Amino acid sequence: MVETRIAPRYRVTKAATIEFIGGPVNCVVRDISLTGAALEVPNQFGIPAQFTLVIPEDELQLPCHVVWRREFRIGVTFE
Repeated sequence: MVETRIAPRYRVTKAATIEFIGGPVNCVVRDISLTGAALEVPNQFGIPAQFTLVIPEDELQLPCHVVWRREFRIGVTFE
């Protein structure tokens, strides 16, 4: 398979929080790059198309836009 991403992605396992008006949702960052990430979530119910991803370990607060969804995963691009 040919890699078409703008930036290389790195496999990680980092605790994070999806924050939006409806309240926070805990998640795990499974891979990350300069332009986006793949998030593992327990349930996608109520998670909006735009939110802030907070990664306390790295002291990051990243505005995100959802680009794909699978059963327990969400792909986002950073705004």
